Amino acid sequence: MKILLDTSVIVAALVEPHPHHHRALPWLRKAKEGAFGFVVCSHTVAEVYAVLSTLPVSPRITPGLAWRLVHEGVLSSASVVSLSSSDYAATIKRMSDLGLSGGIVYDALIVKAAQKADVDRLLTFNVDDFKRAWPEGGSRIAAP
Repeated sequence: MKILLDTSVIVAALVEPHPHHHRALPWLRKAKEGAFGFVVCSHTVAEVYAVLSTLPVSPRITPGLAWRLVHEGVLSSASVVSLSSSDYAATIKRMSDLGLSGGIVYDALIVKAAQKADVDRLLTFNVDDFKRAWPEGGSRIAAP
């Protein structure tokens, strides 16, 4: 089984005071233990770093610590799916065809990675947004 973890799940798993930490951490642990194929979108790697390094927590997560969390929490065990320029174009065209605008395109890029990797499940705390970006994704999209 292959499972793609969205930024919202990874950040919640890595940040103990996060309100969803207790729901996300078991999934990241299982992923790192190899209980399933752990997949992330290349965009997610950058997004996790950006969120961690600006998160309003105390003590602050420094850039160095954010890198270490990304490296140890994601890159050391995940299969990172990169998107090509044609993947970006196809995703933007699809958003246009669906009449969707704005930041949902970032969720759609993660959906594109999930489709490329043929994942069985996409875990996110933003289920409704992902279902808008991938209406045919159905039961593959779930919250932890």
